[in-house]
Amino acid sequence: MLHPLKRQPDGSFARVSWDEAIGDIVSRLKRIIAVHGGESVAWYNGNPSAGSYSHSMWALGLIGALGSKHSYGAGSQDTNSRWAASALLYGTCPAVPVPDLDRTEMALIIGANPVVSHGSLATIPTFAEKLHAVVGKGGRVVVVDPRRTETAQEFEWLPIASDADAYLLLSLIHVLFAENLVDRERADAQASGVDGLEQLAAAFPPASTEAQTGIPAERVHRLARDLATKRSVAYGRLGTCLGATPTLVNYLLDSVNFLAGNLDAAGGAVFSSPGIPIREMLAQSGTATYDTWRSRVGGFPEVMGMAPAAIMAAEIRTPGPGQIRAMFVSAGNPVVSTPGGDRLEDALDELDLMVSFDLYVNETGAHADYILPGAAMYERDDFPYFGTMHMAVPWAQATLPVVPTPGEVRPEWEVIDSIARALGTRALPTLPARIAARAADFARRPLTPHTLFDLLIRISSYGDLFGLRRRGYNFRSLAEKAPHGLAVRDHAATGQLRKVITHRDKKIHFDQPAMRREVQRLTARTEDPAFPLRLIGMREPRSENSWLHNVPRLRAARPRHAVRMHPGDAETLGIVNGGPVRLVSLWGSIEIPALITDDIKPGVVAVPHGWGHRGRGQWSIANHEGGVSINDLMSTEPENLDPLSGMSHLNGVRVRAEAVVPNAAPGPTAVV
Repeated sequence: MLHPLKRQPDGSFARVSWDEAIGDIVSRLKRIIAVHGGESVAWYNGNPSAGSYSHSMWALGLIGALGSKHSYGAGSQDTNSRWAASALLYGTCPAVPVPDLDRTEMALIIGANPVVSHGSLATIPTFAEKLHAVVGKGGRVVVVDPRRTETAQEFEWLPIASDADAYLLLSLIHVLFAENLVDRERADAQASGVDGLEQLAAAFPPASTEAQTGIPAERVHRLARDLATKRSVAYGRLGTCLGATPTLVNYLLDSVNFLAGNLDAAGGAVFSSPGIPIREMLAQSGTATYDTWRSRVGGFPEVMGMAPAAIMAAEIRTPGPGQIRAMFVSAGNPVVSTPGGDRLEDALDELDLMVSFDLYVNETGAHADYILPGAAMYERDDFPYFGTMHMAVPWAQATLPVVPTPGEVRPEWEVIDSIARALGTRALPTLPARIAARAADFARRPLTPHTLFDLLIRISSYGDLFGLRRRGYNFRSLAEKAPHGLAVRDHAATGQLRKVITHRDKKIHFDQPAMRREVQRLTARTEDPAFPLRLIGMREPRSENSWLHNVPRLRAARPRHAVRMHPGDAETLGIVNGGPVRLVSLWGSIEIPALITDDIKPGVVAVPHGWGHRGRGQWSIANHEGGVSINDLMSTEPENLDPLSGMSHLNGVRVRAEAVVPNAAPGPTAVV
């Protein structure tokens, strides 16, 4: 994508000028807003938008300026439950502790695969090397996962049943209290509701949860003792965010770290101290919030200003005030990456306007009225503000463009700013930005993302304070004098709890009635003999979600898209290695080759996510890669989303597997 494209009546795309594209987009937006209001405009930000300081902030600024609550993103497919748990515990979503691997003696990794992912919501370069260093110093790394992941292959693997993390964590909490491993004086000084947390876990001794987790009770006892007596950290990410009760799991994960004395402690789970007021800036922008409003469909609490992506199709099709009539999609492909892609495709064609920012014409962009080329990472300046919140070793790095933008490519923020100004508003994400904009207007200088972050860097702990600190930095000097960045501190500071917590009493709030309801929901789950297997997703090397599927050099290094299945399950079902398998859930079915392996627990099947390119769009290499979308098996019904975060239920989904017999009719699929 090097030029703006406009969809033609036959569905093809033709090159147009920027003036024509922006002019028509603005004209159509004005008509839509005049009839339906600004609340009818929606924006979906894909994962890569978080890797651009200018793109994401200006997109959020435009939606906020229009008064719309229709902000969506990849968060409800990966980490919103983590943000929601932080909001409940600490009062603010961005308070996410990260593992202090350099100083730990034991890392308990639950539902994460950092050898492949390099860390989720944990900006830790050389993550795998740091884990090996823990072992090299005589420590331990224990990986809890239903699959022997690439990380588990290199360390201790503790298999667990799919979506049973809550049971394990409740049992760890039970042992910590039962064996007097909790410093009650410290706990009561730093948190409220500690007694209630003890009562919550009272019914879950390890012997009683062994049937749910598959982990011997004695191993759970030993884990709890090790967590409480060593410099230890329990770290969980996407695997702990995607099950049926994901906010509960993240709440319990932080509870374990706190009760064992490892939260906000060296070698434990620490809060990044980036030296720049990122959390405060997010609070000012309204993107650190939780449950300040509810979605029109399903009544879900907003998480960091976003509603669940799984309800987008329903929000487009449900009449009434606030119905989506115009939609922007930037750096995302929700037709493939969210549940119910077929329904979303149909709904997108009902919009009065759809605009896509992307590097390719993908399956989602194929439905757009306009596709606008965005700047790639080496073509723009940047400051990784999002990642600074998750650094165990706080680091500062600013970058200038390495190469010029090709063709007619423009940075997304410039286009968003042009659209906002033409609508008579400004895409300014924060109160400081709005104040700075007034000053810039007075000085007759434009406010840009670069200008805004130059101000933030100057007032940071390493900034030049506008010339008052001789060895300090501004944006350009940081980029030029420290091109590889600089360490703000050797380690994240400890003793930060009271600074991070925004509750008025400055305590962690464990007394959450919602968590008691979630435990009741957990224990009320029953098995369905019609769907005896549990499906989990997984990451693949050289895939990066779906981003790298159009890169020809990586094709040969990737395995064929397949479902991982235990030999015992395959033998029972008559499935052979490489043979076609039909996976069936309550909501759909897919056909996919089998990969028989003992690197997975019996009763669990795993399918890599990000696949299922549908032949739409123009990224031809990805279209020839094959594969199917795991999201075709997932529900978009509000009752099947996490009520506390709107997370899609993507791990531990009940399915059955059938060997595909050529020319045979498929078995029945349940309809709900």
